Amino acid sequence: MTTILSDEDLLSAYAWNTHRAKHFFCSRCGVYTFHRKRAAPDHFGINVFCLENFDIGSFPIRATDGVGMSVAAPDALPQWPEPREPT
Repeated sequence: MTTILSDEDLLSAYAWNTHRAKHFFCSRCGVYTFHRKRAAPDHFGINVFCLENFDIGSFPIRATDGVGMSVAAPDALPQWPEPREPT
């Protein structure tokens, strides 16, 4: 569950293609805050630099390769909406 603690009215949402993924930005400064994932809509990606007192060194870092990423989640739950395969 995601809870916005303040200034929710200042968020702007951006969605494209299937509109399942939603990317949220501060409407004042434009910083990316978080997003709801397309292949796993009950998961969120969070810009940890927006969190107070977050120690980035205490978490493992995983590099991502955008070219090699798939929109299909291999561990997709049945209740998650499609697509199941890349389009």
